[in-house]
Amino acid sequence: MMLPIVEFQDVSKVFFKGATPIQALGRLNLEVREGELLAVVGPSGCGKSTLLNMTAGLMEPGTGAIRYKGQVVAGANTEVAYLTQKDNLLPWRTVEQNVRLPLEMGDHRFLPEKEKGARVARYIGMVGLAGFEHHYPKELSGGMRKRAQLARSLVYEPDTLLMDEPFGALDAQLKLMLQAELLKTWEGSGKTLILVTHDLTEAISLADRVIVMSGRPGKITAIADINLPRPRDVFQIRFQPQFGTYFEELWAALRTNMAEGEEIH
Repeated sequence: MMLPIVEFQDVSKVFFKGATPIQALGRLNLEVREGELLAVVGPSGCGKSTLLNMTAGLMEPGTGAIRYKGQVVAGANTEVAYLTQKDNLLPWRTVEQNVRLPLEMGDHRFLPEKEKGARVARYIGMVGLAGFEHHYPKELSGGMRKRAQLARSLVYEPDTLLMDEPFGALDAQLKLMLQAELLKTWEGSGKTLILVTHDLTEAISLADRVIVMSGRPGKITAIADINLPRPRDVFQIRFQPQFGTYFEELWAALRTNMAEGEEIH
């Protein structure tokens, strides 16, 4: 039985717009299993990104606690990598220099230079950017920049990877290619991955479990174990009969929860 690596215990969060309180998250309880790929879907404003921010230690819960490997998260959680929706590569650094950045911080800066170089080369190759090591972000396509971000997130080999709408702004073909790249990198690694997405097809294609959240204040309204075989082919998995069953079940929950005018694909 897989043990939880992340635990949300009675967690809620309130933000203020001026003097007006806005409750982003209701009281939420959730365990994330070690080594699983968990997808979180729900309407905008339901607290999906807030969950990732709190797991990374970038903000504190209003009530309750978040535990990582049994310890309360208090301050920056350096055991997780966070791949945000926004392209945050440093424009004055090459691909190689951007990917190397996490190895220049914390305990990783004491690694032998030979090991640092080997890691950077391995992950650049893993995401298909070999030959582009000396290119700057402005010289790369949007998809290539996403690959560089992924390599940078993986290079210090974190136990858990947090991903916030990582492929949301990409065209359908490129999105499928990067989903396949992600699965190839993650499957068999033993790493935990928490993925926030608006794309239900993406969630089912990639995840071991899909969590459906309600509109604000966000609460979990449905959980589905996705029992599709691995390794998965994202180009073919949606044609399996069981895929349609999962889609209908989760879409019914999403349709109930969607805020007026919210679009979920």
